[in-house]
Amino acid sequence: MELSLAIVGATGNVGRIIVELLERREFPASRVKFLASKRTAGSTIRFRGRDHVVEELTADSFAGWDLAIASTPDEIARDYLPRAVQAGCVVVDESGYFRMNPDVPLVIPEVNGHAIARHKGIISSPNCSTTQMVQCLKPLHDAARVRRVVVSTYQAASGAGLKASQELETQAHSMLHGKEHPPQEFAHQLAFNCIPHIGGMKDGGFTSEETKMILETRKMLEDDSIQVCPTCVRIPVTNCHSESIVAETERKLTAAEARELFAATPGLVVIDDLPNKKYPMPKDCSGRDETFVGRIRVDASHPSAIAFWCVSDNLRKGAATNAIQIAEALIAGWQRGTIPRQPSQRLAMAGA
Repeated sequence: MELSLAIVGATGNVGRIIVELLERREFPASRVKFLASKRTAGSTIRFRGRDHVVEELTADSFAGWDLAIASTPDEIARDYLPRAVQAGCVVVDESGYFRMNPDVPLVIPEVNGHAIARHKGIISSPNCSTTQMVQCLKPLHDAARVRRVVVSTYQAASGAGLKASQELETQAHSMLHGKEHPPQEFAHQLAFNCIPHIGGMKDGGFTSEETKMILETRKMLEDDSIQVCPTCVRIPVTNCHSESIVAETERKLTAAEARELFAATPGLVVIDDLPNKKYPMPKDCSGRDETFVGRIRVDASHPSAIAFWCVSDNLRKGAATNAIQIAEALIAGWQRGTIPRQPSQRLAMAGA
């Protein structure tokens, strides 16, 4: 099958990883082009043995293209991706803009890949912190029905962008040498500190990052009754998000049962050997596509709850890898004839 692919935001932090993974995974596109803002248009990207000139993203960029993978800010997604759908291009979108639109599937392929078939032109990839949590909740929910989740996240600087990671490194170096380095990318100093505030303020004292975890979890697990209480914290780690999770289930699970469920789930890797000090840590999980689970135990305060710890590379499974997996599943559905090849004109004309 001949397939043309456009990468939107190709020069960004996630976009560069998407380009790397497309080549490594031998993504089946016969034509590829790279799109970015006016600021980086004209630069080159090395792909499949040759240099490709990055083109400026415009409203006309998608005519004649089959598929796009987009990693952009919300406002860029809002303004340009409906134009792609109108041009007949199906989009896998990394932004948060369309995630809660009822006409847009929100997908982790290992969790709810079946939802891809319902697309009307745009398929959303979830927030990075939600992705790793829902990967872990899915086998527990299938086996014992998750009723309530309490999660605390420990999120890396890279989740706020390349400049944020650079600020953390420079700030830490400056402080170790007795110099001041006022924060610019964060509201407070991140080096040697934790900031319990990610995103804008929402109702009830929650932040937008926390609200995403609540709403996206329910949408992907297709169960609006699940209660989620998140606290999202930025920590001085360059890459990989970590999460401490307590999941209350309708049917009681033992730690051994939970461990077996995690181990049998595609995309999850169990590292759980406390006596030998083996558990997932950001330094070991960076650059990996899996989500790693450990510290699995029954909640000492609730007999029908499982406590565990998970770590995932937020730029890979939390962003680039998941988007590519969605695109691969989409193409497989096209080849089988089980997923529509053309976007729905209803979504296209409504501007999503």
